[in-house]
Amino acid sequence: MATDTGRQRDASVLDKLDDNRFRQIGMVGTALFALVVAVFTSYILFARVDYSLLINIIYPQFTFAFLRVIGIILISGVLAVVAGVIVGLARVSKTGLTRAISKGYIEFFRGTPLLFQLFVIYLGVPTLWPPGQFPIQGFNYYAAVIGLTMNHAAYVGEALRGGIESIPKGQMEAARSLGMSYIQSMREVVLPQAWRNSLAAIGNDQVILVKDTSLLTVLAIPELLSAFRQVNSATFDAWTPIVLVAVAYLMITIPLGKLIRMLEARADPAAGGEH
Repeated sequence: MATDTGRQRDASVLDKLDDNRFRQIGMVGTALFALVVAVFTSYILFARVDYSLLINIIYPQFTFAFLRVIGIILISGVLAVVAGVIVGLARVSKTGLTRAISKGYIEFFRGTPLLFQLFVIYLGVPTLWPPGQFPIQGFNYYAAVIGLTMNHAAYVGEALRGGIESIPKGQMEAARSLGMSYIQSMREVVLPQAWRNSLAAIGNDQVILVKDTSLLTVLAIPELLSAFRQVNSATFDAWTPIVLVAVAYLMITIPLGKLIRMLEARADPAAGGEH
């Protein structure tokens, strides 16, 4: 017994030494990475950026591009969540045909590149009309919103399906036993919990949607990367517009990430988010 106790004590000491060693290695590695990033960023900001050019291109070129991207994000994000809820509910429907259609929708939009989907909508849909008779002017903007919405609705729907299936079946049975209909049980009992469980995944998808707007340059939409390309081709200066593009996207994604974390905290009963 004494020998076993001694071995356990020695093993515990070794484990602590290993933990401390790994912690120290992690701290050193993190510090080195942060130093490299800081040095590289400082070099770009102080040696490669032309601040006189920066001031000249902020307005109106990059400002209008930024506002345009914000508008597309807001419309597409809201529509993607609304459509995603419908897709998610269809995935758990009791009707086999509904489940099959929603599964096919998700498999297609998750299994093919967003760029391909944008081309199908932007270039393919107008060819369904006789030449010169397509009725929608400025269809590239509509194609952008439709493409982003349909693509991200698939991800939101799958996230919500996972959230619904994570709820114990007994809760649905208990709600039905209280006289609630299936729709009432889903709306009052299951969906609020499923939404909370899937909120992180849905929030992450919204951040990805923001970054996916960079693909809209192929639709001839004057967004941030289009503005970058115009400045770069005119001045042969890459880093000045690159810095503006990076700042513009971070101005969207950082507040969005904070909003998502705030919603997660408010929805978490353990954190006192629900009363």
